[in-house]
Amino acid sequence: LSRMKPVIVVHGGAGRIFKEREEGCRAGVVRAALRGYGVLKHGGSAVDAVEEAVRSMEDDPHFNAGCGSVLNEKGEVEMDAIIMDGKNLDSGAVSAVKCIANPIKLARLVMEKTKHMLLTDHGAHLFAQAMGIPEIPGEKLITERSRERWKKNLEPDSNPEEFQKDLGTVGAVAIDSEGNVACATSTGGLSNKLIGRVGDTACIGSGGYADNHSGATSTTGHGESIMKVVLARLILYHMEQGMSPEVAADTALDYMKTRVGGLGGVIVVNKAGEWAARFSTKQMSWATVKDDNLYYGIFAGEKHTKSVDEALASERKGF
Repeated sequence: LSRMKPVIVVHGGAGRIFKEREEGCRAGVVRAALRGYGVLKHGGSAVDAVEEAVRSMEDDPHFNAGCGSVLNEKGEVEMDAIIMDGKNLDSGAVSAVKCIANPIKLARLVMEKTKHMLLTDHGAHLFAQAMGIPEIPGEKLITERSRERWKKNLEPDSNPEEFQKDLGTVGAVAIDSEGNVACATSTGGLSNKLIGRVGDTACIGSGGYADNHSGATSTTGHGESIMKVVLARLILYHMEQGMSPEVAADTALDYMKTRVGGLGGVIVVNKAGEWAARFSTKQMSWATVKDDNLYYGIFAGEKHTKSVDEALASERKGF
């Protein structure tokens, strides 16, 4: 059996990344990609790798997922997450979950321990308890920044749309040495959203999709627009028609923009291990590791390269 060279690609959300958060976002996606790649290097599966990469970003307050999630209209954190295994199209997702540190872990348990694919709110909470996932106080997930932003959005003359540009959903896609692909996506959703709002992240085919026959993708951006065009599945469809990951991503993002006026970003890996990180927003933090090289960027056309060894060394020094 010819061994695949493993590849991981991660994103830290598409939108506008404010100047003071650029470094943190760059460091966060790089750390996540290196962790996911570490899993793949040690023979771990694509599913293990994407879960690990996303968990790393959920724990990083720079991103709108896990700790650092935005607040809903009532000032609470409600999170969505999905994971998918391209080998057999198994998927697990959770929506509107509160008081747990890592929704992606819970999504994986839904995939592996139930016959279902999506658990929501109270049911997801009961399942988390049954699985022994520790509950943490909701305040633990709330950062000063999220609270400030929530307050600003409550002001009568505020324009939440302005703030939505700084989104920060997180995601990862990978192909392992066996040639299996997987995707994972996690988010706190839209700031000041209605209680119970579920966006694209928890929806299979929108927030992510993985199929060994074509590849895997994870999306970020305006959730309602992404759902309208079923963005993740649309990209894989284009790859099935013979497009490269980059062309497939651009074609689908372009369609979303012209058809419904929605902006977003995507990461893609195909079954041959070719990858892309593309976005129609101003920015998207992303990082990739392939062939022991790390690539990363935030702005259109920006692509830094480092060897993994060099990156790991500076990681140990504290980026």
